[in-house]
Amino acid sequence: MAKKSMIEREKKRQKLVEQYATKRVALKVIANDDSLPMEERFKARLKLAKLPRNSSATRLHNRCQISGRPKAYYRKLKMSRIALRDLASQGQIPGMVKSSW
Repeated sequence: MAKKSMIEREKKRQKLVEQYATKRVALKVIANDDSLPMEERFKARLKLAKLPRNSSATRLHNRCQISGRPKAYYRKLKMSRIALRDLASQGQIPGMVKSSW
């Protein structure tokens, strides 16, 4: 099980990303538009830099929804390999059986 503080920090980042998403997209469009004057694009870049760092989507890290583990994460299932194996061993995942050869 991951530390509660790390799980809560990730939830806080997710909330900030959702809160600032529209503002961030609008500023990026202005900053990357070559038809606008250089001063206007520069002002947009400064406003973008003033936004909270944790409001950037690249700062998010995928975590297992069951255990909170940040590593060995399967995106399709939204869980770590360890949680997947535990659920499979308990028969909670239909069609999945432990392999043996």
